[in-house]
Amino acid sequence: MNIENFISDVVRQSVEALYGPLEGEQLQIQKTRKEFEGDYTLVTFPLLRRSRKSPEATATEIGEYMTANVPEIKSFNVIKGFLNLVLDGAFWAKRFEEIFADEKFGEAEPTGRTIMIEYSSPNTNKPLHLGHIRNNLLGYSVAQILKANGHNVMKVNLVNDRGIHICKSMLAWKLYGNGETPESTGMKGDHLVGKYYVEFDKHYKAQIKELMAAGQSEDEAKKNAPVMLQAQEMLRKWEAKDPEVYALWKTMNGWVYKGFDVTYKALGVDFDKVYYESQTYLLGKSLVEEGLQKGVFYRRDDNSVWIDLTGDGLDEKLLLRGDGTSVYMTQDLGTAYRRFEDNKLDDMIYVVGNEQNYHFQVLKLVLKKLGYADWSDHITHLSYGMVELPEGKMKSREGTVVDADDLIADMVATAREISDEMGKLNDCSEEEAQSISNMVGLGALKYFILKVDPKKTMLFDPKESIDFNGNTGPFIQYTHARIRSIMRKAAEAGIDFSGAANVEFLPEEIGLVKAISEYPAIVKLAGDTFSPSVICNYIYELAKSFNGYYHDHSILKEENAEVRKMRIQLADEVSRVISKGMKLMGIDVPERM
Repeated sequence: MNIENFISDVVRQSVEALYGPLEGEQLQIQKTRKEFEGDYTLVTFPLLRRSRKSPEATATEIGEYMTANVPEIKSFNVIKGFLNLVLDGAFWAKRFEEIFADEKFGEAEPTGRTIMIEYSSPNTNKPLHLGHIRNNLLGYSVAQILKANGHNVMKVNLVNDRGIHICKSMLAWKLYGNGETPESTGMKGDHLVGKYYVEFDKHYKAQIKELMAAGQSEDEAKKNAPVMLQAQEMLRKWEAKDPEVYALWKTMNGWVYKGFDVTYKALGVDFDKVYYESQTYLLGKSLVEEGLQKGVFYRRDDNSVWIDLTGDGLDEKLLLRGDGTSVYMTQDLGTAYRRFEDNKLDDMIYVVGNEQNYHFQVLKLVLKKLGYADWSDHITHLSYGMVELPEGKMKSREGTVVDADDLIADMVATAREISDEMGKLNDCSEEEAQSISNMVGLGALKYFILKVDPKKTMLFDPKESIDFNGNTGPFIQYTHARIRSIMRKAAEAGIDFSGAANVEFLPEEIGLVKAISEYPAIVKLAGDTFSPSVICNYIYELAKSFNGYYHDHSILKEENAEVRKMRIQLADEVSRVISKGMKLMGIDVPERM
């Protein structure tokens, strides 16, 4: 039963019985605010012209009618023009029976919609860092949430494997690398290539300084620095398929891909398809030619291609450089075209940081001007805030980033250390202890990042994230493990908790049933808003409520067999919802801790 639909139906029937058929009027029904007694609240002000009575009298009249004619309504109270309805315990007991028997509770029916979600989108000139972690975790979680909402979801990665930034690493390795390889150094391939991206920047800055000392302005020095000129020449050679440059590009990218795969596996994220910018930018160039022919774009004297968007309140946007090399917008046009053509998409979601808000605004507008409005209207930029540290922002080219691999390893090590100190792994084998530490460390990292609204810039504090108390992953994981311990003990004692329990629920138990029953609506809200934080905060409140209930009420030692059966079922269902909700965030929950 959908509770909201049930309430809406019985309220409508009651109002129409009192005041006649409603002609298009929308009833305003909402969940009762926590500070008032009640489950659902009817706002009576829109009904006053029908009742011809005061708000309080109208609310009272409807409340009296419902308590007399709707068995599920236990009582009511009126606060000004707001009618608060209280559902009886038998209603919630029946609802709990339905939930407990529903194996697919919280999973929506198929919608037939196909949604592609792009996340990760790394550059092959550096390893993944903390910012990439937020991107990957957010993209993967939103994909899982959209699947739970019944959509057909394609998870894709667009690897930025070409461009001037890639050539910087390649050139630095060629000039200063002395033939180093991942095998010869023992470094992960993405770390080795990232080392030379930093190396390029070091030499570039030194050359700028020299040229400025020789009398050039800073802008002139930046343009004329020898390593920058060499990197630009290398990009031109790559686009011309120069054999030597192309071979080096393949080799170094190969090192990076192997490194990325290790990180993705450790993070627990995956993709259904990987696109490569090197394979899409030429299609983007063909769209630029199409735009020139249609008069949508124009060519400047230096041979570069632009679009004038000043009439739309934006500016002029470069689409092709004067030397014929492409920019990000070029390849994004090509990739969007290919994806919608090949996959018959209903929606396309890009998970990209908020510094690219303008880029996606332009992308949608350019596609629309090219005649692809059907596509551009179904593109969503899932914009998220940056991740900052107590020390401030990270900078890749200066080598001041928090490396993803290092952070994952540190989180797991810290989880092991804290768990050992608290004695939570005393009864575990070494293998099990390490498995739980891995689960808790990653759970702490994922939960701490996903519990923040995606739009907000966030401050990541590793120590705070791994606390076993408060709004953290480990607190929720420990709650799940505690409940699974109850279930094991019930099984060992031979307690049969199958079938409906014929008992009256306590207010705290009704509170837990209410919370559980909200899960499908929470999953829907998270899908509608692309926000895993909605589920995080819901699961935290559920875990907190259960812990309070468990502190005050015995479960296994309850003497009344029917009450004990119901309480075991209730605990089991709480753990199931916790597990399902955490899984939507890519977080595993342990059976024991």
